[in-house]
Amino acid sequence: MDRISAPERRECVIRAAVAEFALRGYYGTSTAAIAKRVGVAQPYLFRLFPGKKAIFVAALMRSVEDTRLAFERAAEGVEGGERAFPAMADAYAQLISTRPETLLMQMQGYAVVAAAEAQGDDLIGEVVRAGWSRIWETVHLSLGADADRTASFFACGMLGNTLAAMGLPPSAGR
Repeated sequence: MDRISAPERRECVIRAAVAEFALRGYYGTSTAAIAKRVGVAQPYLFRLFPGKKAIFVAALMRSVEDTRLAFERAAEGVEGGERAFPAMADAYAQLISTRPETLLMQMQGYAVVAAAEAQGDDLIGEVVRAGWSRIWETVHLSLGADADRTASFFACGMLGNTLAAMGLPPSAGR
């Protein structure tokens, strides 16, 4: 990585971490694997982040924000919740089919919550809950703040997540 700034390199580390953690989970991913994917020495990671958990949290936050932004962009300029629903559903299907690591990273976050909380560490749980709340609010407002429509949207999304986890295209549930 020639002559890129620390913030740009940090972004590269986060993207690499999303990919690595999505595949192997928190406990199965080494910082050496992340460093190798980025093309930096492992100690350099710790100049950008205080530890593995901080890298995981940054990757989790990135995947949540990428999902939230996909919904927000899809709903921009779409009048009414009726038309926003299919636009956001299509955007999500596109996101998880072209960048499945986004969804898989979030699933890894959900998996780590219980183990971390059992050890008295609620940071990842806080990140997961805050991220979920931001996604919910974006969708809810885009659907005209209709609770039933929002619940239906997330029910369809969870079906898409299940299909994706089984290796099927999200559209198989339609």
